[in-house]
Amino acid sequence: MTQAEDRFHVRLRVADDVVEVRAVGEIDIATVGAFRAALWAAPARPLLRLDLSGVQVLSAAGVRALVAAHLRVRARGGELVVVDPDPVVARVLRVGGLHRVIAVRHGDAPVGAASRPLAACA
Repeated sequence: MTQAEDRFHVRLRVADDVVEVRAVGEIDIATVGAFRAALWAAPARPLLRLDLSGVQVLSAAGVRALVAAHLRVRARGGELVVVDPDPVVARVLRVGGLHRVIAVRHGDAPVGAASRPLAACA
């Protein structure tokens, strides 16, 4: 195993209407390739749930990969939803204004439900 693999891993689960991606670790310049590859490997479904509860670091490279995945999913007619971001990651999303572009959900809130404001998570 390389050092990047020790710091980051991702699981993919595919259902009829949703693809769930759970990332754990740090998403930075050393691991963003694996993160991007997992997002691109996700088959087209109406919903891509990205669980970031186990991600402690989201660098600018990770943000770029997240935005690119969001644009790709939207181009296919789907929606990317970030679920349960760690407070540090939630702060990155809020400061960058991404919470206005990419849906962020907390807890078991369904996709159509209003999300709790990111300010309450930071």
